[in-house]
Amino acid sequence: MSRSTTDGTAAGDAGAAGGPRPTGSRSRRNFAGARPVMDDVARLAGVSKQTVSRVLNDNPAVRPETREAVRAAMRTLGYRPSRSARSLASGRTRMLGVISFDAARYGPASTLTAINTAAQDAGYLVSSIALDTADRDTVVQAVDRLSAEGADGIIAIAPQRPVATALAAARPDTPLVMLDNGLGDGTPVVSSDFRAGARLATEHLLGLGHSTVWHIAGPTGWTSADRRAASWRDTLTGAGAPVHEPLVGDWSADSGYALGRRLVDHPDVTAVFVSNDQMALGLLRALHEAGRSVPDDVSVVGYDDIPEAAHLLPPLTTIRTDYSEIGTRSLRLLLTQLDDTADTEEPPAESEQVVPVELIVRRSTGPAPH
Repeated sequence: MSRSTTDGTAAGDAGAAGGPRPTGSRSRRNFAGARPVMDDVARLAGVSKQTVSRVLNDNPAVRPETREAVRAAMRTLGYRPSRSARSLASGRTRMLGVISFDAARYGPASTLTAINTAAQDAGYLVSSIALDTADRDTVVQAVDRLSAEGADGIIAIAPQRPVATALAAARPDTPLVMLDNGLGDGTPVVSSDFRAGARLATEHLLGLGHSTVWHIAGPTGWTSADRRAASWRDTLTGAGAPVHEPLVGDWSADSGYALGRRLVDHPDVTAVFVSNDQMALGLLRALHEAGRSVPDDVSVVGYDDIPEAAHLLPPLTTIRTDYSEIGTRSLRLLLTQLDDTADTEEPPAESEQVVPVELIVRRSTGPAPH
């Protein structure tokens, strides 16, 4: 388990008069050698202890100048609020749980980074658990662990259908947001527009004059891979183009290379849509070794727009996924649930958000060869 911590301070105070600005010399003279406590902050900021407590608990009634005076005193003293004390005062731990799978891949890793950043900005720390398997017992244990730690809410990065099934069985009694897969019970879901991405990639290649588009798909059972493959197939069918069976990889460059070596034996292959950039990288190597030029002989489109995509030879045309926006939206939905449940016992309204994607055209695609 990895953690990302924040200082937890945020706007809020109850209208106490703003006190004098703290100074570093005063702090060292009065409090040297002792760990500062809330009384020290109140004395230095010229406010009451209750005002300091309100600032720590995000009370919106604080005047800006008072809030800043309290924060300045905290910085001067090096004061760090006790999470346990704040939990007793607010009924919250200000800790959020994240469950992720295949966290080393670019998409999940980028999403997790965005969640951590957004949580820190909101004054929360994150306890994340990365799982290798999606079986029910493993998921239940992860949910139980985060619940035992007092997580105010949980975000589940669930790229595989079995993950959603396992989470449905382990349904936590805290607010929950799902990524990619839903539970079918109104739980908020955030996902990328996988279908639109595959359609954009396929239409781009058909628009360049290619008679059809071959596909290297991600592993079966992954929502992103399945939806991209279905949309690729639908787009070809709608255009009246031949549909060849997709070749199924495992997201790695090695699998893209192995499948690419099978494709190079087919001289009629002039365009390939690959379900992620890593597999596209392996395909590019296989084509290069076979003496087939990209894009003169074969055009290639990847997916994700990893940072290296623009620096490949040739630079890779790909579908850009805004993982930062996915992580930020999921955190926002979770905090909205927390605000709702603080005021009412009614469950939050169903919400599903789909983040748009973008076709990034580079030099790995070109007109169909004559």
